[in-house]
Amino acid sequence: MKTIFITGASSGIGRTTAKHFAERGWNVVATMRSPEQESEFTTLDNVLVLRLDVEKADTIQPALEEAIKRFGKIDVLLNNAGYGTMGLIEVATDEQIRRQFEVNVFGLISMTKAMLPHFRANQDGLLINISSMGGKVTFPTMSLYHSTKFAVEGFSESVSYELASQNIKVKLIEPGAIQTDFGGRSMEFFFNEALTEYKPFTTAFLGKLGEMEKQPAYASPPELVAKTIYQAATDGTSQFRYVVGELQKCSFK
Repeated sequence: MKTIFITGASSGIGRTTAKHFAERGWNVVATMRSPEQESEFTTLDNVLVLRLDVEKADTIQPALEEAIKRFGKIDVLLNNAGYGTMGLIEVATDEQIRRQFEVNVFGLISMTKAMLPHFRANQDGLLINISSMGGKVTFPTMSLYHSTKFAVEGFSESVSYELASQNIKVKLIEPGAIQTDFGGRSMEFFFNEALTEYKPFTTAFLGKLGEMEKQPAYASPPELVAKTIYQAATDGTSQFRYVVGELQKCSFK
């Protein structure tokens, strides 16, 4: 029985993916910042719920050790933990800028580095990173989020070559808009009404964004992402990028 280790499994894509793999007989390590609030996964014999916050390095190694102790071997690491920011770059604080990178980029890299010795020891492993359509194209007012996803794209592609020498594969999932709470609990907003010079632009943009959200093809269900991740984990190919969703059919024109 194979094992997948998932970060950010308390909601959204991470949670749906954990369920998808568990239902198909995989062992699942579902990590989250507040495992004491979890009640569903803790009832499943093939799911191990652990505390892990990618912003806190001291939570990573204990979670890995506990997972290996329980299941023996980890076959797949899914770097899913992340969130978005939206607002004017002139308004963003240094803390907001740094935290966006701490979670989406540095946390992903720290998690990867921690897992690699286990993969190398087994001469086998699969690293799957959740990127975004936002790692290939950009929307206004999301410069910080796009910067982190562009970084994930570059990191993943580059590291895939060096890890191939160790029989470790790297794959990248690129969702479009997905029906999760990304725009709610997973989004931080920073605008400043005092900067009236930006108001014509932000009003026009947010209006276009609202129109796009009403289009039928705007968002795909998270189950579609989970199915794609499962495909990436099981198809046995060297395919690197997996595009998910239909947002590319929408338009800002």
